[in-house]
Amino acid sequence: MDWLLAPIDPSRPHLVDFATAWHGRSMVLAWGFFAPLAILMARFFKILPGQDWPRELDTQLWWRSHWMGQAVAVVLTVVGGGLIFSQAEDTKLHGVLGYAVLTSALVQVGLGMFRGTKGGPTAPAEDGSLRGDHYDMTPWRVMFEWLHKSFGYFTLALAALTIVLGMWDANAPRWMWVSLALWWGALICVAVLLKRSGFAHDTYQAIS
Repeated sequence: MDWLLAPIDPSRPHLVDFATAWHGRSMVLAWGFFAPLAILMARFFKILPGQDWPRELDTQLWWRSHWMGQAVAVVLTVVGGGLIFSQAEDTKLHGVLGYAVLTSALVQVGLGMFRGTKGGPTAPAEDGSLRGDHYDMTPWRVMFEWLHKSFGYFTLALAALTIVLGMWDANAPRWMWVSLALWWGALICVAVLLKRSGFAHDTYQAIS
């Protein structure tokens, strides 16, 4: 227990003020918990076990889980950034990467707002046709999906690095490192298992 409670670097104290402590908690919750879970839901739960697919299309669990989880992550990021803004050392790598994560998150929000129309049998156009950016896989929709997915994984990896650097700067106790490593390890194992079990489906297959 003493080993777990001790800071990761015994040569330095673990002394953080209120704002710094809650900044760290907000960011770990946002990018260590909510964001990866939201991505996991979008990647592997577009078609649910027991769903009568392809006769039954467009289950909303993955979509609601994804956007709600990411919305919580963005709100926590803004709150966490605000807590530390006045005392952040912008020249430190952690601070620079933190601003990059915030910018990336806001870009993702913008991309989501301009993803295009849906179309298809579950969301026909106003004229009654099935036309839509997603149903027709227009060039804009193809580009959106590529950008959104690529930028999303990049942002998550960048956030993970930023969290690790922040924990090192704060000289976080070992139990925090162990807990985070176990959680991330569990998420990776679940993702690999779901991938091998055939749960990864393209959005077009799931809703069109």
